[in-house]
Amino acid sequence: MAKITRRGAFGSVLTGIAATGALPAAAASAPAPAAPRTWARGVEGQRKADLGDGTFLNPILAGDHPDPSILKDGRDYYMTFSSFDAYPGLQVWTSRDLVNWRPVTAALETNVGSIWAPELVRHGGRYFIYFAAKHPGHDSCWVISADAIAGPWSEPVDLGLGQYIDPGHAVDADGGRWLFLSGGDRVRLAADGLSVVGKPEHVYDPWHYPPEWDVEGFSPEGPKVLRRGDWFYLITAVGGTAGPPTGHMVIAARSKSLAGPWENHPGNPLVRTVSAAERWWSRGHATLVEGPGGDWWAVYHGYENGFYTLGRQTLLAPVRWRDDGWFEIGGGDLSHPIRKPARGAAGLHGAALSDDFSGDRAGLQWAFFDPAADEAQRISRTGSVMTLQGRGEAPSTSSPLVFVTGDHAYEIQCDIEVDPGVRAGLILFYDRQLYCGLGFDERHFVTHQYGIERGRPANPNGARMLMRLRNDRHIVSFHLSGDGGRTWTRFDRGMEVSGYHHNVRGGFRMLKPGLYAAGAGQARFRDFRYRAL
Repeated sequence: MAKITRRGAFGSVLTGIAATGALPAAAASAPAPAAPRTWARGVEGQRKADLGDGTFLNPILAGDHPDPSILKDGRDYYMTFSSFDAYPGLQVWTSRDLVNWRPVTAALETNVGSIWAPELVRHGGRYFIYFAAKHPGHDSCWVISADAIAGPWSEPVDLGLGQYIDPGHAVDADGGRWLFLSGGDRVRLAADGLSVVGKPEHVYDPWHYPPEWDVEGFSPEGPKVLRRGDWFYLITAVGGTAGPPTGHMVIAARSKSLAGPWENHPGNPLVRTVSAAERWWSRGHATLVEGPGGDWWAVYHGYENGFYTLGRQTLLAPVRWRDDGWFEIGGGDLSHPIRKPARGAAGLHGAALSDDFSGDRAGLQWAFFDPAADEAQRISRTGSVMTLQGRGEAPSTSSPLVFVTGDHAYEIQCDIEVDPGVRAGLILFYDRQLYCGLGFDERHFVTHQYGIERGRPANPNGARMLMRLRNDRHIVSFHLSGDGGRTWTRFDRGMEVSGYHHNVRGGFRMLKPGLYAAGAGQARFRDFRYRAL
């Protein structure tokens, strides 16, 4: 197992196993034992997929882990995901059974914009992550590279592909390197993979769904190329990433050459949510990978019914190769337990989210939202105290520290102390225009709701208090203690946050818990605690 470390400071009825949920041949010899349709619980009670009886229940990574890109590297598997405006970003996770995952590092520290749809590959003994970044005035595709998966990773290199998103790496029969891009285009890479050669060219017209289907838009994106035998397989997402729950889907095509012609899969779409009654909505953006026992699997993402606020979560489904050379993606709607991949070595899953601040967990847990170049300098640590220099006037201008959780209900708690003129507190943060929470200065509370500051009731506790935020399936409440936790008082303002998500605000993010400090001066944070309910 890799060392854990970090760097630096739904339309038509599906056919075949996609409809029946049958397992691949390697896993279908024995029926899966009966299992509960609720999740197992891991560290701090967090949701986990492995049910402990040879089956798992999706998601394999709960919470905001969209656009998964997976790499098989010997016995180890690695995945990374879109990280949007969170920095350090492009967090890399590792597994040996495709079900239990642990974080390794965050590969990107320099803010180049909102990070979309990465591609993690190994070529010539070196690791590469290709990704798109949306930045005001400069959209582009970028690449970073490293000799070891744990880093250090290079500074990002601009590939100058501003009109494209979702670069997918491919190697042709002669060893030439290419990036496949949104819309069915491709461009040649230099041998070192750090620049492009020539101009993009159009090589593929993606399969189009029937016009009466409820989708967000055509949006061919997320191309992933797999070579197996004599065929190259091109797996693509169409239908839009969000919007109607039946929109996003997985399609495939194959060719004997990366230049085409590409033959569309006769069973397209291979994955699609067909009813809003399903557990997983907007399922798409798939990558295929060979499991540890030689069986095949697909990883893709989806929104959880009723929990758009958690963003798109990573799902795992079985794949079966047919005699005619085509593949099918099974698992049905993924609401039931599935037999785990064969011969995988289960490890620990997830990581504790409580933090005593005695170490630096930037990237492995905490990330700044859209940080300035000097953002990391706001943090200092002494013993078990994290001091955060105030910035801006509110969460909208303070670049808060946030993290990903995958639980439907949880509490966060922290001991917070403020200097005169500083406001600090606990928040649930989507972006600068949509957040909620509670902060305080030495005289007043500051209530945050709908992305604005709505009130300043008197604060009887002074400059230091214990704060607790509970998010119980979108019902938010606050409890406060001014005597070190001996007595608690419920704050007289509750909130409901089920609408704090992409289909309201855009941006594809999740509603993340976190901390903020605003104003001129410092706030000190001690003993941050997380507990799943």
